[in-house]
Amino acid sequence: MARNIFKYSDCPMHRSMAILGSKWKPIVIYALRERTARFGQIHAIIGSISKKVLTTTLKELEEDGILNRTEYRELPPRVEYNLTDKGRTLIPIIIQLAKWDNEHYEEKREKLETTH
Repeated sequence: MARNIFKYSDCPMHRSMAILGSKWKPIVIYALRERTARFGQIHAIIGSISKKVLTTTLKELEEDGILNRTEYRELPPRVEYNLTDKGRTLIPIIIQLAKWDNEHYEEKREKLETTH
């Protein structure tokens, strides 16, 4: 419910966070940045996400036009996910977040090492 309220807000941060504002969505986008993957592969890449949460996350990203879901009618059935053009425009932003974290993680690690 709150997601939809923010999605149609006049505020660009509200709208952006309605799409990206969960713990897992940027991680899924990062995991798919250079590949097409099946559900099990995404789950293995991320590791600590539950299957239920991953399912919900993938559905919401698909609804928001960030992911393509391609269903292959074969036995056994196969479904693959990849980023849409819109989703790929988020990659530089996600990579900047990762760089920011790496810079500050190193600072924190250095401080911890000097205090011990």
